[in-house]
Amino acid sequence: MDSRKHEASTECPVGHKAMPRSSESCPVDHSARATWMKPGGASTLPASPSANASTAETSLGKERKVSSIPRSETFTYNGGEGGHGGAVSGSSNWVYPSEEMFFNAMKRKNWSPQAQDMKAVVPIHNAVNERAWMEILKWEANTGASSCGGPKLVSFSGDSSKLTPRARINMLFGYQRPFDRHDWVVDRCGKRIEYVIDFYTGRPNPENANIPSFYLDVRPKLTPEGAWMRFQKFVGLT
Repeated sequence: MDSRKHEASTECPVGHKAMPRSSESCPVDHSARATWMKPGGASTLPASPSANASTAETSLGKERKVSSIPRSETFTYNGGEGGHGGAVSGSSNWVYPSEEMFFNAMKRKNWSPQAQDMKAVVPIHNAVNERAWMEILKWEANTGASSCGGPKLVSFSGDSSKLTPRARINMLFGYQRPFDRHDWVVDRCGKRIEYVIDFYTGRPNPENANIPSFYLDVRPKLTPEGAWMRFQKFVGLT
């Protein structure tokens, strides 16, 4: 299994059915959210209405961080919430949601989020997406994309209920089921390349159980182009 391990002290992604474009968007599926929130020490207790909760909500950060992921001009949003977002003035990269945006998006989906958890969940979300992009860049390294400014992310979606063929095969051999699955489309000099990402929980850190551990299995989809890329990697041509 061509998995990629990711460990971070504060890092999470997400997927849904098609929704209108939003500045508060990202691939993360509801059924996968519980797994994303566990490692970072996010609260699992139900929210209790109180003045303290209201105060915590007003203290949620409003700052949005610009990612390292270049945004294609042909941006398409395929569903999700509380994630990548669009662009901000003067930025050509994807922009992550603020704590407040992520919190409000989860509330709209009736997830009863805890405001204090956002300081852990949002960085988890951002760092995992950065890791996924770094793995995609490895695949794109020798494709000639640098001649037009490098690959750019066109669209993203997530659906934890839809298993990839590799995940199904791995499960037959006793491997765990991935808790989330993303589909990203990359613009390579005008050519769209599709990638699929399986997310797996990693082994607990023996020194600090609160540090989340994930495996990211990132590879091109089995399109004609993707199959050729996989073959080149298999025989050592890339």
